[in-house]
Amino acid sequence: MTRSYGISEVGIEHTFSQTEFDRFAQLSGDNNPIHVDAEFAARSRIVRTVAHGLLLCSKLRALIEQLVPGGRLLDQSVIFEAPTYAGDRMRLSAKVTEKAGDCVEVEMQVIRISDGVATCTGNGRVLV
Repeated sequence: MTRSYGISEVGIEHTFSQTEFDRFAQLSGDNNPIHVDAEFAARSRIVRTVAHGLLLCSKLRALIEQLVPGGRLLDQSVIFEAPTYAGDRMRLSAKVTEKAGDCVEVEMQVIRISDGVATCTGNGRVLV
């Protein structure tokens, strides 16, 4: 049975920018050129710079906090199914799917709005 913690689903729309990718690279130390070098990315099979996976996970974690304020994320599993490009409008969402004991299960996804492609999907377990 799903128990609501005020809200059971939350989502935002966000357009990631190259500036965000650059700042995240600076903060994390992950300067892989696929994230920060447009010329490099243009020569790759990816074609454009893409979001760091952990940048997406950080944004999703913020949504989980809205669902379960003060909850402790015990584990999170994500799959990066397609690139999340700078400049594309994305829909990030998270929803509570189950309550089991002291834990809440949460499903998460990042969808590119222009074509409906899921670029990141996953789930997490949160201690309440």
